[in-house]
Amino acid sequence: MIDAGVNVFRINFSHAEYTDVKERISIIRSLNDEFGYNTSILADLQGPKLRVGVMKEDVVVAPGDIVTFQTAEDVPGTADKVYMNYKEFPRDVNPGERVLLDDGKLIFEVKETNKETEVKAVVIQGGPLKSKKGVNLPNTNVSLPALTEKDVKDAIFAAQEKVDWIALSFVRTPKDLQELQDLLKEHTDHKIPIIAKIEKPEAVENIDKIVAYCDGLMVARGDLGVEVPAQEVPLIQKKLVHTAKAARIPVIIATQMMETMITSLTPTRAEVNDVANSVMDGADAVMLSGETSVGNYPVQVIEKMTSIIEAVEDSPLIQVPQDVPQIRTKRYITKSVCFHAAQMANDIKAKAISTLTNSGYTAFQISAWRPKAHILVYTSNKTVLTQLSLLWGVNAFYYDKMLSTDETVDDVNAMAKNHKYVAKGDMLVNLVAMPVFEKGMVNTLRISEIE
Repeated sequence: MIDAGVNVFRINFSHAEYTDVKERISIIRSLNDEFGYNTSILADLQGPKLRVGVMKEDVVVAPGDIVTFQTAEDVPGTADKVYMNYKEFPRDVNPGERVLLDDGKLIFEVKETNKETEVKAVVIQGGPLKSKKGVNLPNTNVSLPALTEKDVKDAIFAAQEKVDWIALSFVRTPKDLQELQDLLKEHTDHKIPIIAKIEKPEAVENIDKIVAYCDGLMVARGDLGVEVPAQEVPLIQKKLVHTAKAARIPVIIATQMMETMITSLTPTRAEVNDVANSVMDGADAVMLSGETSVGNYPVQVIEKMTSIIEAVEDSPLIQVPQDVPQIRTKRYITKSVCFHAAQMANDIKAKAISTLTNSGYTAFQISAWRPKAHILVYTSNKTVLTQLSLLWGVNAFYYDKMLSTDETVDDVNAMAKNHKYVAKGDMLVNLVAMPVFEKGMVNTLRISEIE
């Protein structure tokens, strides 16, 4: 799978036993060590999953039927009464609000609630009512925290396993992200970047605030397409990618990208277009789920997706927001140097931009400008090496020599040539922090011609 094109493996904690996860993590890391890969690991927290209980027998509901959802006891459900695992449901919900089941296949409208244990709803769109199916409440202000008890346990476990990224499901406000940040600070001594999964209308409304508190976004089109009308998702996807690019953070497009390839060796033309358009919108990563977890052709689907990405990612049609850094934060100098490095690399047709980094910050900045040049990142921080695998166009290398600036530049240029990113006569843009030994913020830009 790694040879076929995987840069990041997502571990879905909705379906994960810790012993299995430990085994997967150790396989990925030992392959990284053995073959010199930098494959990254993303822990994806389940978030508050609302579900109905088990049904007594096959239940089919028709439009106009009245169904009571009860939260008092987990007993088998019937066509009249169904258990819901979300205790606050009767208190949170109001008459007129919609209840969606099984990815929106069934639609109910709330008629009345006793505000304690029971909610009566009328069926708007009927069909088979199956056991343990997920519930979405697009109009309801759900009082559940984004971090459930299960998520807290899973996040602590993931932090102890030193995963590279953690994704938080059903983010609604910056507060959800702050809670996870505080939890991680308590349980790990290094920063684990957080990806906010955008799958609720509330998150789309709060997106400008959310990007200030996360390190990446995931456009989770599955739940998003249930919570908002499906025809609105394409423009929301474009808006989210644009917002992430303007904030200089990576963005992942997920869900049903190559769904047909779960059972077929050939994707539909629409799926090929979807993957290509996501890349051309400016996504850093496109994600497979069922295709590689339960599909029949896990390696072939990766090869196919890789071929689509490689066919379109160099297109001049791809535009990113070119807003010059203006706000004079403490990172202003670094931001400015990275922006100009990307611009200059394009102007002088440089083959590569190289940067030394301890935190990975310059890699995020340069990658976000989408230069035509290779982005080569050298770091002595092994954690950063694998984290950067999620970013567009970044190739990271371990480098721990402490030399003068001139010697360092010569050294990394020689490595770039050895790895065949540049050849004699090519231009290369070098970014360094002077003095090098302080490992400070990048403040210097230099152009080299490869000898």
